[in-house]
Amino acid sequence: MRTLTITFLTAIALVMALTAMPAAARPLGHNGQIVFGRDDPLVGDTVIYTVNPDGSHERQVLAVGLEFPHWSHDGGAIVADASGAGDAAWIVAPDTGTYRALPMPDPDNYDVMACSAPTPDFKRLACAGFGKTDPSLNGIYTVRTSDGRGLRRLTSNTNEDSPGDYSPDGRRLVYSHFPDDFDRAGLYVLKINDTRAGKIAPCCTSPGSWSPKGNQIVFSKRPSFEVHSTIWVVHSDGSGLRQIPVTGCGGPTADPNARGCADPVWSPDGKNIVFRLTTPGFGEGGDLYTINAHGTDLTQVTHDGDVEFPDWGTHPLATG
Repeated sequence: MRTLTITFLTAIALVMALTAMPAAARPLGHNGQIVFGRDDPLVGDTVIYTVNPDGSHERQVLAVGLEFPHWSHDGGAIVADASGAGDAAWIVAPDTGTYRALPMPDPDNYDVMACSAPTPDFKRLACAGFGKTDPSLNGIYTVRTSDGRGLRRLTSNTNEDSPGDYSPDGRRLVYSHFPDDFDRAGLYVLKINDTRAGKIAPCCTSPGSWSPKGNQIVFSKRPSFEVHSTIWVVHSDGSGLRQIPVTGCGGPTADPNARGCADPVWSPDGKNIVFRLTTPGFGEGGDLYTINAHGTDLTQVTHDGDVEFPDWGTHPLATG
């Protein structure tokens, strides 16, 4: 299981002892299948799976190392980071596993360009980029879904930025930001047209998921490695920050029975959230669970462990 922020966050661990204006909402979608990653020892990497929200019809999509999968907004495709395979992304047909590879842009200057977050119109992908020899190139970029070209830079002055999700109207992007100045690290919202960004939550967070109504962003937050992550929501201007109380989430990592709740994502109808409930201990691995927006009705989805980064789409539920 590879997480882009692990190197930088490990370094942090060593040194650490107006009203909200919603984006224009798209029509609420039907709750279809969930896509997620799982460690596969035969592949030696994370591979992507799909599953119905009730846990039925779990299926491996491809026996290839891919990470950070996202659904297209119409549910017709899965986009996954293919940087481990030397590409920027693969666009995958969920039912057949056939795919189209987007090549790594400008490999002479960039060591990694990990792309997986699509715009609502599916014309571009947001990517976490890392300079090959020049760290000043680190930041968030976008490329075209048609050919992987048209590289555009959105953020700079960072060690690592991880894109989360676009607002329903495609005008803003939520992302996690880790600059040299740790006091400035946290969850940010970026305006795409002028690349202005504002901090909406403190470090350290997941990249964030925008609600289908456009009025809230859900994310997990872990203030230090001594405490397990919990689930939070906030408006896009940083107001209304509050924790969603979920049974079993949080507590000290020193407690052998404590667990974290990580990587939450909204359902297409905006009524539920899927997330990873980690294994006891440091907070890795775990299985997928769903809750309603109030944190109740906890339901287990997967049962084999070692999952990460779910996304809930509108692709029709598997049957038969």
